[in-house]
Amino acid sequence: MLIDRVAEPRPGGGRIGRTVLLAGGGAIVVILIGLQVFAAIRGFQGPLESLLRDYVATPKSASVSWAGLALAMVGFRVRERVIALSAAAAIDIVVAVVRYSAGGPLTVGNGATWVLTAVGVYAAWRLSGDRRRDALKGVGLGALLIIATKFGDAWLQVTIMAGPAVLDEYVQLADHALGNPSWYFGQFVDALGPVGYAVLHWVYIELPVAAIAVAFYQLRNGWPSHHLVRTFLLIGLIGPAFYILFPVVGPIFAFGTEGQGFQVGDYWPTVVPALDLSPQPLDFDAVTPRNCMPSLHTAWALALFIHSRHGHWAVRAGGTFWLLCTLTATLGFGYHYGVDLVAGAVLTLTLESALRDPERGWGWFRVRLVAGGALAMAALLLSYRYLAAPMATSPEIAGPLLLGVLGAMTLAFYATFFARPGTQLALWGGREVETKPVSDDVLGSPTR
Repeated sequence: MLIDRVAEPRPGGGRIGRTVLLAGGGAIVVILIGLQVFAAIRGFQGPLESLLRDYVATPKSASVSWAGLALAMVGFRVRERVIALSAAAAIDIVVAVVRYSAGGPLTVGNGATWVLTAVGVYAAWRLSGDRRRDALKGVGLGALLIIATKFGDAWLQVTIMAGPAVLDEYVQLADHALGNPSWYFGQFVDALGPVGYAVLHWVYIELPVAAIAVAFYQLRNGWPSHHLVRTFLLIGLIGPAFYILFPVVGPIFAFGTEGQGFQVGDYWPTVVPALDLSPQPLDFDAVTPRNCMPSLHTAWALALFIHSRHGHWAVRAGGTFWLLCTLTATLGFGYHYGVDLVAGAVLTLTLESALRDPERGWGWFRVRLVAGGALAMAALLLSYRYLAAPMATSPEIAGPLLLGVLGAMTLAFYATFFARPGTQLALWGGREVETKPVSDDVLGSPTR
């Protein structure tokens, strides 16, 4: 049974929405200014400085600017999209040629940033009604994607200052419960050769582009009540806080050749270190970000996979491909331990449970998932820190428990949001009927 639920406007809803939007925008501005001031004092590139470089210097990332512009195009008509994208491409070509001729790097991104700003001004001043709302919503999400990236880059520097000592010895010890998969995936990636490495590296760094492709597919006919960008941004907002609470650099740095002399030894990926049941915080350099726990690449790739499940077969195949390649890269490049990935997956399932199917409200079916996920996340981190030795000495118990936590969370999530209506699993998950997410199309948004 498929039910379309049409949202009815609530008295004062628009006024409340504008107030929340203004408050959120103001908070973002204050945070960015504060982080920029802190960065200027401590001598590293802040988010506003990095954003300014996207306009007048060499962009830090070519793909992020274009991903933001592509997301903004969702709110415009085809003719407007063609004009905007053509203008951005033309500007990028001219600027790239001039920069390269002057001895600079051959890269792009300025044009996309300029045009994103221009279409925002155009939408605010020239459009009206539903068209103005749709256009500004797309521009806002595109700008948020870019700003979140700038914030994340600066936050990595904060993690270094906040965590001079890292907890890799604890995490590597706990990872014995899963068989130290990073070591074996590292050998696997080495065996793939330069071509396999290049493919995995491209997939790893272009995850935002894949996310925009799935989001564009979701938003092609209007604005559904929930889409991938919401989950992506929330992961980016919540996830980095754990970097401060649990600083970890990863096996290639703490146990490999990239440790700048601070590593425990040259072990990764050929030799798994012998059990040391007395782990200690490890003083580390002032260069390497403490961005391992949890694995946000895993979290984002899993979110992409989940949101691709109701798409065309090509979208589903792409989501599966990106997830598998991202998991392989995170482990095989030595950036993460296996237990990082478990924590990243639990984080995504928890946050997605809070956002998905908002038209169903906040019943017990949602509360138990979000609360259970939060408890599971806390239990995982505490066990990695304080039970690492028992986990290493009893992997036959700790391993199944770790995977059991993730499995239980996955099953509960599936029952709540994906199980076929009418089955016992769906009834347990509170999914008695299948709901179609509310979108602006249902409310009469003009066809683009």
